Amino acid sequence: MSDLPAEVQGWIGEKRYPIESEFDVERGYIFSSCASAENGNPLFWDEKVAQAVTGGFIAPPSMISVWFRPHFWTPDRTEEGKPLQCHFDLKDSLALPEAIIADNTIVFGEPVRIGDRLSTYQVIRSVSELKTTKLGTGRFWVLDVVYENQKGELVGTESYTGFGYRRDS
Repeated sequence: MSDLPAEVQGWIGEKRYPIESEFDVERGYIFSSCASAENGNPLFWDEKVAQAVTGGFIAPPSMISVWFRPHFWTPDRTEEGKPLQCHFDLKDSLALPEAIIADNTIVFGEPVRIGDRLSTYQVIRSVSELKTTKLGTGRFWVLDVVYENQKGELVGTESYTGFGYRRDS
């Protein structure tokens, strides 16, 4: 792809922005999340059910990104935490001021358990040639957010398809 900047070409397939969550997986967050969605699944509320089905309490799989949502403030953070930093890097480097997420798929691995300390990193999988859509002219990109537990086991991967663009005049 000759018109893709070398810097961006170098990012494709590279592990970027590895971070560890600011806090351990804990039941209080799980209860609040389940209560907000009225999720009464006994797997998340009943210790006997959890033990029988999954060998103990687990977090709802849909909460996988919760453990990386930065608190508004922490004493040791010097910069604002942004989710999907690779998405914003692509927008900036390709001079595409507008962007949407066109698709999101999550594949789950090992269950997330109480007390786990998760880590994550992002990988840009692909960046398309210039395309023109009803929104404008820009590029599609696919990026993965990979989540692992403290044992290095894969607990999930979120894949995002974004479209960064400039509005046509």
